[in-house]
Amino acid sequence: MQGLTTDLIAPRRRTHRVTVADVVVGGGTPIVVQSMTNTDTADVEATVEQVATLARAGSELVRITVDRDEAAKAVPHIRDRLVRLGVTVPLVGDFHYIGHTLLGENPAAAEALDKYRINPGNVGFKDKKDRQFGEIIEIAIRWNKPIRIGVNWGSLDQELLTRLMDENAACRSPQDARAVMHEAIVQSALLSAERAEELGLGSDKIILSAKVSAVQDLVSVYAKLAERCRYALHVGLTEAGMGSKGIVASAAGIGLLLQLGIGDTIRVSLTPEAGGDRTLEVKVAQEILQSMGLRSFVPVVAACPGCGRTTSTVFQELAGDVQDMIRERIPEWSQTYPGVEDLSFAVMGCIVNGPGESKRADIGISLPGTGETPAAPVFIDGKKAMTLRGPNIAAEFKRIVEDYIERRFGPASASLEHHKDSV
Repeated sequence: MQGLTTDLIAPRRRTHRVTVADVVVGGGTPIVVQSMTNTDTADVEATVEQVATLARAGSELVRITVDRDEAAKAVPHIRDRLVRLGVTVPLVGDFHYIGHTLLGENPAAAEALDKYRINPGNVGFKDKKDRQFGEIIEIAIRWNKPIRIGVNWGSLDQELLTRLMDENAACRSPQDARAVMHEAIVQSALLSAERAEELGLGSDKIILSAKVSAVQDLVSVYAKLAERCRYALHVGLTEAGMGSKGIVASAAGIGLLLQLGIGDTIRVSLTPEAGGDRTLEVKVAQEILQSMGLRSFVPVVAACPGCGRTTSTVFQELAGDVQDMIRERIPEWSQTYPGVEDLSFAVMGCIVNGPGESKRADIGISLPGTGETPAAPVFIDGKKAMTLRGPNIAAEFKRIVEDYIERRFGPASASLEHHKDSV
């Protein structure tokens, strides 16, 4: 297989390593995928179900809303139910406005959560801000929990922004308001982290984020933040949007930052359709990382877009069947066949690029195109292995894939490698 190269991606910036339960963020470790539930956390059953679904889809951290006393009291029950289900994904509590009260009055929730997320723009106001921020930091220290200090331009510290705007207006060459906004976001994160360290929270317990909803603003803010600190950074657009808009904007923004070596954990904040699949944000995050060659989650399927030579639906149906099989089988494959995530497949629709693409993949099949009797050569490890014909091409090709994986990654393969090593 000729895989993606990361030679053109800037080296990952050096950051502190933060441990969240058994997941490590930063310090050069693989970039972590996370997501968030949209259930009422007080509804234990619904929240457990969604956390488990997100975790099984590949979310390595899951954030839950803790907005009132009933939600805080539900947290330990959610954690216990998940453990009984065998789901050990770290839980992150999302706190706004009254986090100090909820954590202070619900020590069982403070203990059960693996990380706290707080927003310096609403952790407290005026004379209460420092005190309430300090209370949360002290609770985190007491329970040995990391914190994400998450700035969001939709709830930015207005006192800080006003002060910077006034200072800018007094300058001989003032910057535009957008640049001042960026600086306010960065300062809010850094000043809060500095204060947390002054109170005794270690730098290895702090993750920063600076969320905005426009791609160019995101890149500008995180570039400034990364230049001025070594804290681990959580990256993603806030309120990315629905459907293709949210997916494209997130891929563009997150991808640009990863290309610069910025980002230790990511979330794709998609707005789901009513009753839609919440795991889509996890799949998109994984696909961003995999398409850039930074991590492997599932085997890659290359398939041509189709043209006038592919007016039949045979190759489209086959590509869909293969993709569905991979998604269905990858949980079992990953457990049974370590390394299977790095495989590549090709399902091509005609003879123009089909044979070449198929040879580059671990396993590829090239259909002949429109109006021809289906006769599809199959390439394995760069060499033509066989030709499939007739109405059962899809079923035969999927069987070939299963056999190849067993042969390459199964116990017999491992025994052969061991024998070679011992000779």
